[in-house]
Amino acid sequence: MAGAPPIEIVHNADARRFEAVIDGALSRCDYRRVGNVLQIHHTEVPAALEGRGIAGKLVAATLEHAKAQGLKVAPYCSYVRSYMRRHPETQALLAPGQAV
Repeated sequence: MAGAPPIEIVHNADARRFEAVIDGALSRCDYRRVGNVLQIHHTEVPAALEGRGIAGKLVAATLEHAKAQGLKVAPYCSYVRSYMRRHPETQALLAPGQAV
């Protein structure tokens, strides 16, 4: 969206999610860490905010966090699997037995 402020993604470690608050509404990408695997199980963007690339930015931040921490990823969320299919460079993060 032209002229829109940049989307600020915040890691809320206590809630185990990456989040962005835009126009007072919360968008999020939830995960659970099990050993050395980040299980990403839910991505949510309110309908009024869809189409702005928010979900993609949340997932990118979550995957970057996993990479920086030396973790593998289990993409249980269908949006995350779709994102990883569209961004093959992220597939090296897949945990053994995981597929997109």
